[in-house]
Amino acid sequence: MVTPPTGGGGDSFEEFYAANFHPLTLQLYAYTADVNQAQDAVQEAFTRAWQRWDRLTKYDNPAAWVRHVALNVARNRWRRLRAARAHARFHRDEVVAGPSPDRVALARAMAGLPERQRRALVLFHVADLGIEEIAGQEGVAAGTVKSWLHRGRQALAAALDDSTMEGRHA
Repeated sequence: MVTPPTGGGGDSFEEFYAANFHPLTLQLYAYTADVNQAQDAVQEAFTRAWQRWDRLTKYDNPAAWVRHVALNVARNRWRRLRAARAHARFHRDEVVAGPSPDRVALARAMAGLPERQRRALVLFHVADLGIEEIAGQEGVAAGTVKSWLHRGRQALAAALDDSTMEGRHA
């Protein structure tokens, strides 16, 4: 078996990479039993080596450094995968029913309102802010917010009444 160059001395990074990528990938493949994981780990290690190439050329065996980093990358991926699987075992996705027809009608009616009225209704009824808080946030007088709320509620009531009537005639 031919021993690849170690990358010391005057070897360029490109030569080092070309000489060591395949042997290191084979070693990581033997460790991970997954060629894609092995290639990814080795590629990540070479990326880190390239960033430190000036220092690595002074090492006796830069390929050993790359191998060590690649093994750590593979180990860390396994740890993250193991943690994700453990979390998935205890985490149950709740199945939530779709929105009711009333909620869909409300969302459609809200979407049809002018933006200021819609924002005022949301801030007042959903975010539970007071009139003064909304006025301060919007930079308007409290009377303006009251007007937006009043007009928004009227338009909303009319839109919901229309959609209710359509549902009865369908």
